Amino acid sequence: MKKKILATVLSAVMVISMMAGCGAAQAEQSGVQGASRETETKTETTAKEADPIPASDEASGDVTIWYYWETAGHQEALDHIIQEFNNQQSNIKVQAKYVPFADFKKQLSIGASAGELPDIVILDNPDHASYAAMGIFADITDRFDVSSYYPGPVNSCTLDGKLYGVPFGSNDLVLFYNEDMLKDAGCEVPKTWDELLDVAKKTTKGNVYGFAHCALQNEEGTFNFLPWVWSTGQTSYEINSEGGIKALEFEKSLVESGAFPKEAINWTQGDTMNQFISGNLAMMINGTWQIPTMRQEVPDLNWNVAPIPQDKQQASGLGGENYAVIAGGNEEAAIAFLQYATSGDTCLYMMDHMGYISSDSKIAETQFKGDAVYQVFVDEMKYANARGPLPEWPDISDAISLAFNKVITGESAPDAAAAEAQATIDGILGN
Repeated sequence: MKKKILATVLSAVMVISMMAGCGAAQAEQSGVQGASRETETKTETTAKEADPIPASDEASGDVTIWYYWETAGHQEALDHIIQEFNNQQSNIKVQAKYVPFADFKKQLSIGASAGELPDIVILDNPDHASYAAMGIFADITDRFDVSSYYPGPVNSCTLDGKLYGVPFGSNDLVLFYNEDMLKDAGCEVPKTWDELLDVAKKTTKGNVYGFAHCALQNEEGTFNFLPWVWSTGQTSYEINSEGGIKALEFEKSLVESGAFPKEAINWTQGDTMNQFISGNLAMMINGTWQIPTMRQEVPDLNWNVAPIPQDKQQASGLGGENYAVIAGGNEEAAIAFLQYATSGDTCLYMMDHMGYISSDSKIAETQFKGDAVYQVFVDEMKYANARGPLPEWPDISDAISLAFNKVITGESAPDAAAAEAQATIDGILGN
């Protein structure tokens, strides 16, 4: 009954939101989430048997989960922990439904109108705040403990100081580099912007560019650009600031040096990885999910990873998904399942099968013990920033990606591009 009441209130609001944000959501699919679908199973870990789950009168009934992963391995891993949960107790029955990423908002809107919403959704973390602002997610501030979770993932689930979800799993960005190319150029791994520019120029020769990152004019590109802004000490909403302009100027200097290909405005993160493993890039920014593919496709390539070179401070971008409980649904049973799904062995099973980092720092600390490459990503989680969280984030992201695209192509100077982006951002924020 509560779902139907909620549906009546939300249906019109969600249709409007869907119309406003559909383009950004589809761009996200080919960006951060699209990249995560490239992940292959990293290990053959099997979830250990857990103690039977205590049932309670408050937690009972059916729970439906909506998710958008297309990879069979991801779906099978989720189905595995659901069946394990169902077999260990008799009060709650969980089932999962696949909804294509491009249709996710549409299906939520239709479900709201028909009173047929799920009880849990697994969604891309930049989208979380917009749904929370609609009132579609339950406030679980005092009902789920996230005290051991990394700040970035928790922030992506938080709006106005209230917790509207639980981080599912995370990924972040670091610098990948070809060890042989740097050695041949007589270069050390860069740690600062100046060093990155110098090494990029020295490793640029022939058909090889020194450095690149995905620079698409969409959320995927914004994800890769923002670490420059954050490294100056500015926020995502301060593009027309000393640090924001400095970040755009640095992007311009990379392009003008000839070390950064203008073609990167058309490269996804997957495209960028392919350029790197093909020997056309000496360095790139990319994420956790690329490691299984690279290890399988180019086992003899001599590469390594390091933190993204910094200006004033270390910074990385946070990617991944969150769980959210639908307000007015079977909230208690949904939370009972989330308690199980995020517990140690069960969480590790999901993360290992998806190439993700656990958002729970206590689990992540030992998740990749002995794997130096993955450990760099884990260490960077302390510096990984969430995009937003803000209901209007897709529009702000569009303004940011337009700014760095205009700088890369030479259409605008950094200060002009920053001023234009800031005007849009201020209009959205009401400044």
